[in-house]
Formats: sequence, structure tokens, C-alpha cells
Amino acid sequence: MDVQHNLLIPNKDDLLKAYDSYYSDLKATVSLIEEDLKRNINTASRPTFKSRVKSFKSYYKKLLRIRPETLGKQPLPVLTDMIGIRVICAFLEDLAVVEKQIVEHYKIVEIERKGADRTFYEFGYESTHILIEIPEELKKEKNLPEHLICEIQIRTILQDAWAEVEHELVYKSEFSPFDLPLKRKLASMNASLSLADIIFQEIRDYQNKLNSELDKRRFSFYDMADKLSDEKSEEKFDIKTIPKEDANITPASPYVQGTIDDMILDAIHAHNNGQMDKAIEIYTRIIKASPAPNDIVMAVIYKHRGMAYFAQSIFDKALEDFKSSVEHDPKNFRSYYYIGIVYSVMDDEQHAIEYFDKSLALNQYQAHVYYRKALSLYHIADYAASMAELANCTSLGLENEECKRLRINLLKKLEMK
Repeated sequence: MDVQHNLLIPNKDDLLKAYDSYYSDLKATVSLIEEDLKRNINTASRPTFKSRVKSFKSYYKKLLRIRPETLGKQPLPVLTDMIGIRVICAFLEDLAVVEKQIVEHYKIVEIERKGADRTFYEFGYESTHILIEIPEELKKEKNLPEHLICEIQIRTILQDAWAEVEHELVYKSEFSPFDLPLKRKLASMNASLSLADIIFQEIRDYQNKLNSELDKRRFSFYDMADKLSDEKSEEKFDIKTIPKEDANITPASPYVQGTIDDMILDAIHAHNNGQMDKAIEIYTRIIKASPAPNDIVMAVIYKHRGMAYFAQSIFDKALEDFKSSVEHDPKNFRSYYYIGIVYSVMDDEQHAIEYFDKSLALNQYQAHVYYRKALSLYHIADYAASMAELANCTSLGLENEECKRLRINLLKKLEMK
């Protein structure tokens, strides 16, 4: 019995030689898998990647501990994490997305969720470990040990930070905390990081809801501006300033009023559901709050209330609010653009052009503002200048049917001269 056991004790020098002979191809292979992952993983927040070949010291130590099935059967017995890649995500929501994309793209050997079975008073990192078979196209012309697989770990930034610290404190050290107070401190730190991950995700969810409402409200504002512009166009253009990305965005549920953020979301939700008086009332309460919000917040609120007034065709108040917005934030190029739209709707094209120019002076890469300026120039019969602004618009990639129609009508007007 002892003889058979001794036969399985690996010769360290032989293993080191085998390890060195494979190392360059192991490193090249894990790099190829990392690049393949980068091409095939797509999340809202871009993850970062770390790849490595297990050092010989770590490899040999673990080999003696777990004694894999390939021990004694090939020159370099393989471990499941001999080559590994870590995908580090910003938010908890990204973890499931990344896992799904890996499962869809690779042949899976095993999926393990580290830390999922721990109780709340235990410390330890959480991480999803996925073992994949190495794609055949990535193994071509490579000298690799038999049965080699790759481990992909998926973690948040905070989970990764905890894992690194825990590895130094617990696994690399010969002494691990036995004292209950020390264990409690570690558990407390782990709980704090887990809570931080949850809070970050809640903030992210809030932002997604708010952005969804903002997009819907902004498209509604542009739609109304387009219809009003259409009514006064000689050729009755069906003009749409911005290609609609999604006309049926699902409204987000409003938060309970409390913070300014909650009130803004509630107001925008009311706005998107046609409750303009309610939206204006909430915006006004924020503006009149004591102490007053800072200038950046005030600029945003005035802009939102101006859009609500615009939706009610109360153009003088909309204009007043948009101007208040730029007074609080002179760098707010979008509010200058909105002022131009209101002036255009009120048939004051000269002032509209003036404010379109102010918006472009702050951000010259706004294709839709060039389009609006071209339209205003068309309405005052400055066809050559309108054509030039339309060229600026299309050079930035806005080449839709409305742009083509405006160009056709401009050419007709220029030929008549």
C-alpha cells in the first residue's frame, strides 16, 4: 500500500522541466482566450480582464494537496486553474450577463459559485468560476498538456478586492485567525463590501430608470417641436430632428418622494404620462426649496420644467425656463439648443439661429443642431447658408430621409435663383 502511494509522489525536478517546456504555449493560449473573451463579452459597463499562468510554486503546492486524476499519467499533470482569466465587472448586474455570454460561446465543463453557501456570519469572497474547454482554433500549433482546460472567474471590483486581501491574510499565511473577534472583524469587512456592491447596484438601477424616463421625455419634446416645424414648412416636410432610438420606452416606476433625485424621477414620470401640471408643480417645489439646490441642479430643473411648459404649448414660460437654465449653467449646450427650438416655433428664426450657434460653440459635434439651424435658414430663405449647415449635419452622420428632403428642396430653391 505504501509502495503504491510512494509511486504517486511526483518528482519536483521532472515536473519543473515539464512545466518550463509548456510555459510559453500556456501563456500564449491564455492570452488568446482573453482576447477572444474581450471580443465576445458585451456589458453596459466595460469589464476589465486579468489573465495568468499559475506559477510553478503555486502549481506544485496545490498538486500535492489535491492530487488530480492526471497525476502520474502524463509529464505535466493538469490542474483546473493552471491557466485562468478573471473578468472584473463594475456592477452586480453584469455578473449574470457575462456568465450567460460565456456559456453561449464556450463549451462548459463546470460552473461553481464560490461563497454562495456561506451564512451571513461567515467571511469569504464570492465569485463565479467557470471551467471551459479551450476552443480548437486557439490550440493550433500549440504544445499543451493533455486535458488542459481554462478557468474563468467572474467578480465585481469589490469582490475582487476582497479576494486579493483574503488570499494574503488567510491562504498565503501560515496562521489564519482563530480568535473570534478577529473573525468577526473579517466578517464585518466582507459584509461592508457586499453591502457596498448592493448599494452601487441600487444607484445603477436608479440611473437606468431615470435615463429611461429622460429619453422618453426628450423624444417627446423633439416630436412636438418637429410637428410644430412641419406646420409652418412650405413643403410640409415630415421633419424629425433626431432618429428615434425607441419610441416605446417603458416608463420607470417613480420613487417615493424624499430626496431631490426621487422628486425629479417622480416629476419626469408624471411628465411622460401626460401629467404636466403635476410635473411642473414638483419642479417648482424643487426650485423654491430651502436651502436652494446648487447651480447645476437648478439648471437641470429649469430645463425639465421648460420642457413641460413646452409640451403644454406655453412657449413664453418654456423660453424663460430654458434661459434660466443657461444662467445657472452657462456650459449647458443642450439648453441653448432648446432655446433655439422655442424661438423657431415662435417664428423668430434669427434668434433661433443665434442660440443654435451658442449651442454649437460649446459642442460642435451636434448633428441635429446643424439640422435645426439649416431648417431655420431655409425658413428665412438663406438657402446657400442652409445648404452649408446641412452639409455639416450629414458629415456628422445624420443622413436620414428628412435631410434628403431638405436637400432636394434647397436644390430646387437654388436653381430658381
